[in-house]
Amino acid sequence: MTPSKTALLTIDLQNDFLHPEGAYGRAGQTAGAITALPDRILPLKQALTRVGGTYISAQFTLVPGRDNEPLIAPHLKKLRPFLTKGDFAPGGFGHSLVDTLAPADFTVEKVAYSAFYQTRLEYILRAIEIDTLIVGGIVTNGGVASTVRDAHLRNIHTILLSDGCAAFKDEVHEATLISLGSVTDVVTCAEALQMIGGPS
Repeated sequence: MTPSKTALLTIDLQNDFLHPEGAYGRAGQTAGAITALPDRILPLKQALTRVGGTYISAQFTLVPGRDNEPLIAPHLKKLRPFLTKGDFAPGGFGHSLVDTLAPADFTVEKVAYSAFYQTRLEYILRAIEIDTLIVGGIVTNGGVASTVRDAHLRNIHTILLSDGCAAFKDEVHEATLISLGSVTDVVTCAEALQMIGGPS
């Protein structure tokens, strides 16, 4: 791994997902495995950026429409009927990266699962010559899996943090790690720290 060509990419580690006053917190939609992620990933961010690497935060976005009603895909509205005006809106508290990991070198607004879908992520990676992505965040079977597979299609080497991503159900998380093993390296946060020369 060449640090200057490596980026840590986190998926959806935002206040609306993780903070008690965010959209999911207010609705009682949370899991301990998810809220533990920022503290677990922080040492990686610090170690990688210290040796010249890059930290990118991809953040789920609900684009405000007329009267600030969010543009929500029908399947998401059915799954998460509690989402309302202001949730995941750009510039708002809920949309922001959690304080533990802020700031990011680059922030990518995403409107679907994959951080590559209709975003500027690929442009950023090419512009700063990134060839390796260390990926963590939520949820393992959603945004994380879609992003890792899309990176694979673009011949971008990925390293998936097995304990740096999570899902609402542990069995779903574990099954997804197994299925992604054919397209990515899977390591723990401690192992990734060793790879970039940080303390384990």
